[in-house]
Amino acid sequence: MSVEVAILPFVEKKSRFLPSQLAQLDFTRIPKHIAIIPDGNRRWAKKRLSSIQEGHREGADTLMETVKAAKELGIKEITFYSFSTENWNRTEEEIMALMILFTNYIREQKDEMIESGIKLETIGDSSQLPFFLLDAIFETKNATSHCDKIKLILALNYGSRNEICRAVQSMMKDFSLGKLKEEDVDERMISRYLDTHSWRDPDLLIRTSGELRVSNFLLWQISYAEIHMAPVLWPDFTSQHLIDAIIDFQSRERRWGGT
Repeated sequence: MSVEVAILPFVEKKSRFLPSQLAQLDFTRIPKHIAIIPDGNRRWAKKRLSSIQEGHREGADTLMETVKAAKELGIKEITFYSFSTENWNRTEEEIMALMILFTNYIREQKDEMIESGIKLETIGDSSQLPFFLLDAIFETKNATSHCDKIKLILALNYGSRNEICRAVQSMMKDFSLGKLKEEDVDERMISRYLDTHSWRDPDLLIRTSGELRVSNFLLWQISYAEIHMAPVLWPDFTSQHLIDAIIDFQSRERRWGGT
């Protein structure tokens, strides 16, 4: 299949992709929402005898490059598992370094996000996040609220079981207030109580570093997502790996439980 860059309205003039890369894709079957578990920052740092903080910083740079590449391909939403509810089990030093990195990077990238049309969103239980990170998130969300090229959704202090527990608590509260009846409960209604109620479910889940598990990430939402395991550590993930994942996605027949 031959694809000319000029005929793809969402591919930028200064493309991150070669025409030969774009020619591998069926642009009528690009996934609208991709979820990513960006695994391997610490192992990447260990292999290079560098600090864990450097691995996380490289991972942050890879994240933004991946968002821009996804936007260029026509992907509308991209969700990253940035900090899980289980990550609080790491050392206090690493946790604080991550919180500071998130804060600084979100602020540093704000102008670039505005210029690139990237709208920042978040999911997860924000009650445990430090105030300085919440300030940066609030500031950047407001600044990018008008952006409409792609939504960048960061999962911060997120765990799917925690999300479902919080959803059930909200449902029980509404039931006690008379806002919800037993017969109202169905899959669509439950979805409205989840953190992700504003977005479609992911079409494709990518996990890096070759690990074969979903690690409590979007368990409800990925019920029918295609899963691709990339055999590289997250800081080494490139635009070609993104294309490889989409090619894998396009090679499958999505039956949605049918025949």
